[in-house]
Amino acid sequence: MARKSLIQREKKRHKLEQKYHLIRRSSKNEISKVPSLSDKWEIHGKLQSLPRNSAPTRLHRRCFSTGRPRANYRDFGLSGHILREMVHACLLPGATRSSW
Repeated sequence: MARKSLIQREKKRHKLEQKYHLIRRSSKNEISKVPSLSDKWEIHGKLQSLPRNSAPTRLHRRCFSTGRPRANYRDFGLSGHILREMVHACLLPGATRSSW
């Protein structure tokens, strides 16, 4: 189980990303449309004034059940070992176990 503080920090980043998403997207569109370099620098300064944790690259996928930050499968939202346990317990329909 991941530490609760790390999970809460990730939720905070997700909320910030949603809050500033439209501002970030519109200013990036403005940068591509403006021909003069000085105007681009001004818009870039506005982008830099936004909080760092509002950037989408700062988000990290976590396991839905344990909060584990590594080895996540996007289709299921679970980490590898939890996914394997659920498949072996027949809790995921359509998923087959592999044995060799």
